[in-house]
Amino acid sequence: MTDPSATHSLRAPQKEFSSKSHQRMANETDRGVTVKKGESVDRALKRLKSKLDSEGIMEEIRRRRAFETPAGRKRRKARSAAKRHRVRWRYVSEYAKSEKDKHEKASSED
Repeated sequence: MTDPSATHSLRAPQKEFSSKSHQRMANETDRGVTVKKGESVDRALKRLKSKLDSEGIMEEIRRRRAFETPAGRKRRKARSAAKRHRVRWRYVSEYAKSEKDKHEKASSED
């Protein structure tokens, strides 16, 4: 027979960690949401979905739904790397342009 005073958790049990950074990381990977008092279940579900989407979990689930060939994996990784490179280059080029403008302004004042 079960103890009526025992509480049950719907979350995975936490491990003991040696450092505080590991504890923080474990807390950040907690993917559950608690339904607040007076909040509808639909709203809590929406919060959960947005949390999973921002962490990339939903995209990974969709990707793992079917087998991905090695060629398809390379293609996907190359596309994402190109996109990351474009975004980084945009910020690098804007920084270089602002530094060049500062340098030209300083040299013209001399």
